Amino acid sequence: QVQLVESGGGLVQAGDSLRLSCVASGGPFSTYAMGWFRQAPGKERQFVAAINWSGGSTYYADSVKGRFTISRDNAKNTVYLQMNSLKPEDTAVYYCAASPARWAVISRYEYEYWGQGTQVTVSS
Repeated sequence: QVQLVESGGGLVQAGDSLRLSCVASGGPFSTYAMGWFRQAPGKERQFVAAINWSGGSTYYADSVKGRFTISRDNAKNTVYLQMNSLKPEDTAVYYCAASPARWAVISRYEYEYWGQGTQVTVSS
C-alpha cells in the first residue's frame, strides 16, 4: 500500500511561483508513474502533469504547459510540481497520484493511489 503526502500549497498572488512536493512511502516508488491532478470547487478532478518511472518522459495539460514542470527524485521517493506564472484559474486542491504503469499516464483511472491534497490559492 502506497501512501502519498503532498505539501507546499498556499496563498500566492498572480505571477508568483510555488513548488509542490509529494513524498511516497510503503511501495516501490521508483517503479511507479506519478501524476498531479487538481480539483476546483464544483468541478471534476483534472489532469495537470505526469512523469514516467525514470523521469525521462513527461506530459502536461495544455493549460499549464510552459508554466509548470513535473520532476522526481527516486532516491528521495519524491515527486515535485514547480508552478510558475500562477494564475487565478490555477486555484484548486492539488493531488499527487501513483500508477503501477511505468509509463506516464494522463487518465485518473490509471492511478491507484492518491494523496490527501494540498490547497493552492492564487489571488488576482
